[in-house]
Amino acid sequence: MSYEIDTRCIHGEGHKNRDANCSISYPIYQTASFSHLTPGHNPTGFDYSRESNPTRAYLEETISSLEHAYDTIAFASGMAAIATVFEYFKPGDHIILGDDLYGGVVRLITQISEKNGYNIEYVSTSDINALKNSIRPDTRAIYFETPTNPMMHITDIGAVSKLAHDAGALVIVDNTFMTPYFQNPISEGADIVVHSGTKYLSGHNDTVCGFLCSADKILADRFRLLSKTTGATLGPFECWLCLRGLKTLAIRMDRHKSNAEAVKVWLENREEVEKVYYAGSGMISFSVKSAEFAVKVLESIKLITFAESLGGTESLLTYPTIQTHPDVPTDVKEKLGITDKLLRLSVGIENPADIIEDLRQAFEN
Repeated sequence: MSYEIDTRCIHGEGHKNRDANCSISYPIYQTASFSHLTPGHNPTGFDYSRESNPTRAYLEETISSLEHAYDTIAFASGMAAIATVFEYFKPGDHIILGDDLYGGVVRLITQISEKNGYNIEYVSTSDINALKNSIRPDTRAIYFETPTNPMMHITDIGAVSKLAHDAGALVIVDNTFMTPYFQNPISEGADIVVHSGTKYLSGHNDTVCGFLCSADKILADRFRLLSKTTGATLGPFECWLCLRGLKTLAIRMDRHKSNAEAVKVWLENREEVEKVYYAGSGMISFSVKSAEFAVKVLESIKLITFAESLGGTESLLTYPTIQTHPDVPTDVKEKLGITDKLLRLSVGIENPADIIEDLRQAFEN
């Protein structure tokens, strides 16, 4: 039987790894090792928690169900998942990256992965013609966010997937902003999906985790080897916290979105706001009349929290130029619109009137 996504958030689908004691809340297997009955015979399939753990396996099966993936691996952070993806490639491979990415990915590429000898090219993946012109015989992957962080640009996943697959390249999509509740990249042709599970999937600003979802066995087997060897997999307690958060993903995402739409309308009618960037979900970026005004708003909010993350129940306001994107070169930030006048708002699930009132008093303080 196939369930709808809001049901799968709670129950998953087709779990191979059910609890022997029929616990409603899947147990936390807080153990490093598992015993064997005889040499070469391990009836549970679990050996050592760096490689596999029942709580993590249950979470991974749940995410695979939500993302329509062949396999999913849970990592200690979104960046750990992304770093593992880039270990898949070889020196000399041409990898196209979207030109508007989370600054941590830019830092990974420029300061860590540089030693791997990849040929990196930044392209607006929203411009299919520019993307087509950038593909070369040695292109091995196209990596992008949609919507992008923080400028909310949209990429046609299906169109990029066709273009990439015709050239023998992989498509890697960061689905953190939309979540599988609003968007399923694998169903649209993507080969790999990554998440900062810290954000909407866990949803309560209390857990750091990441996910790497694979569309086929070849990719899954390679990533399993990499995760087992490098060891950045997620601990059982954090897995349990994320499982608990996932149960309310559907109702949270509906509330995040409806709240954000109300805030977007309010922002668009304020003379202090130059432009609003919104692409669905609960994320809004907006530019204000001056850097001084941006700082005043950050210092004046009371209900909303001035913080760097997103996707939790609480509304958070972020200053991308110095918080999420400090490692992006200044000229690149200016070209993209990530200026000292830009603010990014993760709209929480509080009463929307209270969120708007807090913005109003911060604007008028």
